Amino acid sequence: MSRSLTADPNARTVRCPACGGPSLYAPANRWRPFCSQRCKLQDLGDWASERFRVEVREPDGGMGDADPLPGNGDIKQWVH
Repeated sequence: MSRSLTADPNARTVRCPACGGPSLYAPANRWRPFCSQRCKLQDLGDWASERFRVEVREPDGGMGDADPLPGNGDIKQWVH
């Protein structure tokens, strides 16, 4: 018995974050929100290689009470 990816009447199609193509956003799509395993692994690789970064800002603009690590004063973070 084969199962169709569109069997769920509540399923909707979204844009794949990696390639921009259509992707079924439903439990039947095991790579959701991606359209394929390739797109999911490409995104994972981008995070692992630090192509994607999340900017970190301290509320007080500094490290607070934490002791800074030696040599890390010149590290800059940015979002791609």
